[in-house]
Amino acid sequence: MVSAALHSPLELDPPHDPQLAALAANDAQLETAEKTAGNADISRAEVKKDTGVVKPSPAVISTPPGRWRRHAEAFAGQVLPPLLGLALLVGLWSLVSSTTGKSIPTPAETWDQALQVFSDPFYRNGPNDQGVGWNVLSSLQRVALGFGLAALVGIPLGFVIGRFSFLSRMFNPLISLLRPVSPLAWLPIGLLVFKGANPAAIWTIFICSIWPMVINTAVGVQRVPQDYMNVARVLNLSEWKIATTILFPAVLPYMLTGVRLAVGTAWLVIVAAEMLTGGVGIGFWVWDEWNNLNVKNIIIAIFVIGIVGLVLEWALVKLASAFTFEEVKT
Repeated sequence: MVSAALHSPLELDPPHDPQLAALAANDAQLETAEKTAGNADISRAEVKKDTGVVKPSPAVISTPPGRWRRHAEAFAGQVLPPLLGLALLVGLWSLVSSTTGKSIPTPAETWDQALQVFSDPFYRNGPNDQGVGWNVLSSLQRVALGFGLAALVGIPLGFVIGRFSFLSRMFNPLISLLRPVSPLAWLPIGLLVFKGANPAAIWTIFICSIWPMVINTAVGVQRVPQDYMNVARVLNLSEWKIATTILFPAVLPYMLTGVRLAVGTAWLVIVAAEMLTGGVGIGFWVWDEWNNLNVKNIIIAIFVIGIVGLVLEWALVKLASAFTFEEVKT
């Protein structure tokens, strides 16, 4: 007779399950990592047991600076330096005004006078009594005529001098001789030849504006790569084709630089020429206000001349940038 011994299930050894063991080990590792991270006071990662995805703590992510900070830095880098320079000018102006016994008007007094001048800049009370707007327009008209004639003569002449070495050797001594002559030295010649103040002023602008355009255009032609000219020779191109399809695009940056320099020189010369010739113009307006001992209007005219010259320079820089691949700097 065989007797069977009955045992309770609690007394049996639990079977070995690999999955349960892995889960237990994972729980233990998680608990250890959390304790260690808490003791060391460092940012820890949150571990999801079900997916195993690690999500970094928000403390680890570095937030970029806000938009207000970037705008403030851009303002400080672009707007603040000019404002500081203007403040320095006003401060020095006030200091000079206080040390000269008010013979030089203060910035505040000049500003009040400027408001009156520009309240009606285009009035007419006679041929010699006109607003500052008409004087500026008259000066710009003379500059446009003299500069336009100089461009019509100087740019083609520069192309020819740069293209042919014989003409370059012929004209270089003449240019080197006449270019350093002061523009006002040509004014009496203009008065003698043209028998009038207005044509003499235009002549003076012409003769001082032509040299930058001739020199820069000729230098640009001479710096055209020889490979371009070899291709033109192989293709048997005419001189007109060479000038329009090869030289003009390559010389355009040099030519625009000469134009920019010529306009700046012309605007400088017209003020001095109008002081000597009279008539209507910003230079004559300055001289007339000096005869009236109106120093406030003289200072206003100085700022007007500077602003108009700045606008001309900016417009030509934009024009040069539109036709060239390189950035044009002032």
